[in-house]
Amino acid sequence: MRYPQGGGLTPQGQAARERVRILAADGFGRGEKNAVIAKSLRVSVRSVERWRRSWREGGRGALCTSGPAKRPKIDDGDFAVLEPLLPEGAMAQGWADERWTLTRVRLLIANELWVSLSIRGVWELLRRHGWSCQQPARRAVERDDAAVAGWVKESWPRAKPPRRRSGHGWSSRTKPPSR
Repeated sequence: MRYPQGGGLTPQGQAARERVRILAADGFGRGEKNAVIAKSLRVSVRSVERWRRSWREGGRGALCTSGPAKRPKIDDGDFAVLEPLLPEGAMAQGWADERWTLTRVRLLIANELWVSLSIRGVWELLRRHGWSCQQPARRAVERDDAAVAGWVKESWPRAKPPRRRSGHGWSSRTKPPSR
């Protein structure tokens, strides 16, 4: 992978990199050397050499961002087909309960749009269209806060292993200390 975030730059990152390339183009126009441009912009000389080659062949426009590497598999028009199906619930689509999991949404996309996405791709698609993971709005009716507090105070300390005492010891856990 080229970037540690999982591939590609955000639109803000792309714009920042484009600004750096345009500043390099200004340096090319002034006749500055690659090493000077690289040092002033805090980039590698190799990148500046590549940008200069593009600048020679296509001018300043060759250094502009050409947009994302590829268009998404599912665009807004395709997602409009899914949008009314999701609020209906998972049971309306034949599942045993109302939980929408990423795997279930992935299967819904495959059945409705005939497009195969990864689990991460499904999450990115839903997030891009304003969907988020849902958490319960309130606690269970059966919850007894007094019983939970009592358990935390009495039962949990007995179940939890005791802390190791600080003090003299030895560095090896397998070899007893020498006499």
